[in-house]
Order: sequence, then structure tokens, then C-alpha cells
Amino acid sequence: MVFSLGTRTSPIALSGGVLVSGLGKSYGDHQVLRDVNLAMDEGEVVSIIGPSGAGKSTFLRCLNYLETPTEGMITIGGARVVAGEKRPDKASLDHLRRVTGMVFQSFNLFPHLTVMENITLPQRKLLGVSKAQAEVVAERLLERVGLPEKAKQYPARLSGGQQQRIAIARALALNPKVMLFDEPTSALDPEIGLEVLAVMRDLADEGMTMLVVTHEMHFARDVSDRIMVMGNGGVLEIGPSEQVMSQPQNERTRQFLKAVLDR
Repeated sequence: MVFSLGTRTSPIALSGGVLVSGLGKSYGDHQVLRDVNLAMDEGEVVSIIGPSGAGKSTFLRCLNYLETPTEGMITIGGARVVAGEKRPDKASLDHLRRVTGMVFQSFNLFPHLTVMENITLPQRKLLGVSKAQAEVVAERLLERVGLPEKAKQYPARLSGGQQQRIAIARALALNPKVMLFDEPTSALDPEIGLEVLAVMRDLADEGMTMLVVTHEMHFARDVSDRIMVMGNGGVLEIGPSEQVMSQPQNERTRQFLKAVLDR
């Protein structure tokens, strides 16, 4: 199923890319996001940085309707929804979420299920595959994130970095076209966080389309194709990673980068 964009179909809409137009989010009279626009090609990695309260996580959560945007249009990998007074129909939202994988700060693994069960359950429920098929996919993904020996363990027996890598494997099991990462290392010690960043680097090298809210400036510079800087609910600037990091155009961006890089 492909949703048309206006009078013609966007190449981004047909690919694993992302197109966001005029996205806004308000809670009553309080506007959290205003006129956020973003176009990403398939296989591109964009990091989102900016001060606390800029709307970064809210923007990410609006993309798969964990938060309901107030206005704007979202197109991800052929799935398109338009925000407004009327909530999009269930089929459109299911399609949007089907092509969008998300990894959170707090892992969100089911504590009463083993690692294998955490990865196979979404496949069986959402994709309708058999237990045997789901386990084959899970075994492959556990190899991919470097944890094949943890299949029968429960999350409480794993380190934070291991839990986050399992969360990445679980998201990948649904074969999304785009991966969203909401500060995936912020709850981890720096050394443990490197395990997670290594997996994300591998995904980027393999051509996964990724949108990453992060405070890891080295990751943003070295792995991302572009950096989007947010502030006060809007986009301050967006450009090639090296350019934004070394020659930011916006004064607020310069202030933010000076503060985080001088720590």
C-alpha cells in the first residue's frame, strides 16, 4: 500500500526515507513543536541535537504517533498520515508503525520474558509468523548484536548495554524501513554505552535509515550524514555533520555546542 503525496507520489514516500512537513504539537495553549520539516533519503543517518526542552524526543515520538501531533504530515517508507482534528484511520497508523522501529532510553523489555521471547513475541503478534520462524530471525539478530549466548536469559540478568542491544534486536525483528533512537545511551555508563553505539554504527554502515536523538557529539559528527539542531520546539539549523559541528550558522547552535564541547 502506498499513500500518495498530493498530486504525485514522492520518491521519498516510495523508499525507506522520511518526509515531515509542517509538524506541530501543542498541549492546550502550550506549543511544544512548531513547523518542523525534514526530508531524509533512504539509508541516511540524521542526528538530532539541542538543549533540554527543545522538543527532540517529542518530535521523534510524534513520527510513529506515540505522541499525537497537532498538525502536519508524516511520510515514512510509503506510509503517510496527516495530523489534524481527525485522527488518522487505524490502517494508516498500523502501516506507519509497521515500517518504523523505535529504541527508547529505558529499554522497555518485558521483564517476565526471556531474551528470545522478547524478540519473538512482537513478530508472532504483529507479523503473524510461526514460533519457529520467529526464533530463526531472533537467533540471527542476537548474532548481529553480539549476544547469541543470552537467548535464554531474563532482562534482569543483563547489563544495561546488553538490554539496549536486545531492544535494538527486537525493533529490527519487525524489519522496519526506518529506525528511531531516542537517546539510547543516556541511561548507560559511558563505557557501556559504547557497546550500543558500536551496534548503531554497524547499522549505519549497512545502510539503515536512522533518526537519532543523541547527546553523543562524536557519534553525531562521525556517523551521521547530517545533524538537525532543535531549540524552542523548532529547527534551528540542519546541514552536513562536519559543517554544523565546526561552522554552525545559528547563534543558539554555537552557544549550545560551546557548552557541550567545553565540558
